[in-house]
Amino acid sequence: MLLIILYISFIGLGLPSALLGAAWPVMQAQTDAPVHYAGIVAMLISVGMIFSVLMADKMTKKIRPGFVVASGVFLMAVSLFGYALADSFWLMCLWAIPLGFGSGAVDAVINNYIAVHYTSRHMSWLHCFWGLGAMVGPYAMGFFLTRGMAWNYGFGSVGAAQVVIFALLIASLRFWKTSVPVAERSTDTHGIPPSKGLLQILRIRGVKYALLAFFGYCALESTAGLWASTYLVYDRGVSAESAALFASLFFIGITVGRFASGFVSNRLGDRKMITLGLIVVLMGVAAVWVPFLPTWVCLAGLVVVGLGCAPVFPSLMHATPDNFGKGNSQALVGVQMAAAYAGSTLVPPLFGAVAGVTGIGIFPVFLFLLLMATAGMAIRLTKTVPAL
Repeated sequence: MLLIILYISFIGLGLPSALLGAAWPVMQAQTDAPVHYAGIVAMLISVGMIFSVLMADKMTKKIRPGFVVASGVFLMAVSLFGYALADSFWLMCLWAIPLGFGSGAVDAVINNYIAVHYTSRHMSWLHCFWGLGAMVGPYAMGFFLTRGMAWNYGFGSVGAAQVVIFALLIASLRFWKTSVPVAERSTDTHGIPPSKGLLQILRIRGVKYALLAFFGYCALESTAGLWASTYLVYDRGVSAESAALFASLFFIGITVGRFASGFVSNRLGDRKMITLGLIVVLMGVAAVWVPFLPTWVCLAGLVVVGLGCAPVFPSLMHATPDNFGKGNSQALVGVQMAAAYAGSTLVPPLFGAVAGVTGIGIFPVFLFLLLMATAGMAIRLTKTVPAL
């Protein structure tokens, strides 16, 4: 029952992810905010998330993890209702930080709880459900907009969904294990004592490689998702409608791939799943890159990139307790997710700046470089820690 509620919570976590992008054209027009101000709101959400995931270890040591997750969902609900009532850009900025803080708490604590108490299969399916929520959110917004209703209703409906999830989490508190057993906190399987702060975490052997792997992977995923449609239109001559379709198939590929990964991840293990995923990404990038191949190969390559991305993040995350010990896992999950958020926030705009100078045709080359950097860090990680 608890596992089902955790899956539902991750659907709820995904629901607001694309709401801002789906509603921004209407929100921007009604609030007279410049178009590029959407980036400010997104940045504030990311700041709240990064701060929250870094605080997750301290929060779960003082408060039961189930209550931290429930509190995060409640904060998300309040923030989304705040957006539903907002009528100015500064109010959107105001509600962005608590929305990010609540999302980060839910993300970090559930990821760690699954990594410690469940198998790799459930981590893959957990992130599959996030993808489901991320796909449903824009449809919920579109439901109201296409019926002539205000964007506020879209945020309000997702806020109401969070209230239901909050009630489920409160009802499930008695099912949660309090945390890692005391005997396992004092030392882990590699003899690493529990960390006390960020500096001590960074001194743990292999942590820097893990952080760079998360940064690189999320930079690759977010850059591909944001710029694929633009690349297809301006470099490959694909129609805007077809480009939008295949760009969405990239995310569907990630979601479907994570569902399929759940059936084999326990058998193959985290290390092989990461290797397999990165090889598939390489095949997809090659299909997108080679210019003399038919256009349909490029389009299919984008879907293949999504399928390859599917197992990488869940497998890296699930390996955390094995890499660094259960006593350190919540702290490590927090800093790893902070690195992931940083990669997805900073690198796509960086690519935009690079493409402005070199042209959008640099897109597959940029993805290849990010892939090589991520693979290099994953290899260094496997050679540094005893097991993955």
